[in-house]
Amino acid sequence: MTDYVAYFNGEWVPNSEVKIDSNDRGFLVGDTVFDVERTFNGKGFRLKEHVDRLYRSLKYARIDPGLSAAEMLSITEEAIARNEPDRAEVGDFTIHQFVTRGPRVARGEPEIPTVGVRIGAIDFNRHARSYATGVHGVIAKTRSYSPESLDPKIKHYSRMNFNLAQMEATDVDPDAWPIMLDLGGNLTEGTGYNVLMVTNGVIRSPTDRAILQGVSRGMVFDLARQLDIPVVEEDLQPYDLYTADEAFFTTTSPCVLPVTKADNREIGDGKPGPITQQLLAAWSEAVGLDVVDQALSFAKK
Repeated sequence: MTDYVAYFNGEWVPNSEVKIDSNDRGFLVGDTVFDVERTFNGKGFRLKEHVDRLYRSLKYARIDPGLSAAEMLSITEEAIARNEPDRAEVGDFTIHQFVTRGPRVARGEPEIPTVGVRIGAIDFNRHARSYATGVHGVIAKTRSYSPESLDPKIKHYSRMNFNLAQMEATDVDPDAWPIMLDLGGNLTEGTGYNVLMVTNGVIRSPTDRAILQGVSRGMVFDLARQLDIPVVEEDLQPYDLYTADEAFFTTTSPCVLPVTKADNREIGDGKPGPITQQLLAAWSEAVGLDVVDQALSFAKK
């Protein structure tokens, strides 16, 4: 595997040398915020929006990375450029910024954050063939965090509930993707992706009270406006998903991924729906490459 170049605490090092101290609070108690982007044709996609979200998370968590948002954006762009010679063999990159509160220090001493920007190959294998068939969503027993406990708009590492939800979904179907609920039984999000559906030609999304404000979700809203497809944000229950005409996930690497089953029930006719396909085509046009074709080309046969 290629040992890509990473930024770590002010230095450029191989990914293999990015190692977290066992006393780092990011390791000890998940005291870390992060963000993830991808490239299209080697160009970072909506990097500023992702970095802005990262810095909202940092502000909320009261972690000072010692870098401005503009500096983090510049470092991210440099990381992409440094790894460009290795991109052809993998198609495009995933980019991962993270900031921990750093090693535990005595009361009153300044915190020394751990800051990194890592580059990797997009894993097309998990989703490439699902553009044609759709994925199976399973509503997990484990719930999303309540905003009163830990606001899900922060992109953080305290994600044991996500891990448990994934295992619960896998118990139903080894290839299933979990979908979570809030404490009131409303649909929230997946474990790193937003959940949307289509009913009578309207795209419907959970409100952002208990979900991450996904940059890919925002892209879908922008594309929907261009395509004159109405969008509503509202409280949604499993009933709405089971009876929808279409459903899809939005997330960084797949962009828009059809969901054709939920809890072993077919959604619509059990095939990727026309609005989902329309959004994928519009996304491909916007970024200058066919998202589906690229994924199929670089997935392992």
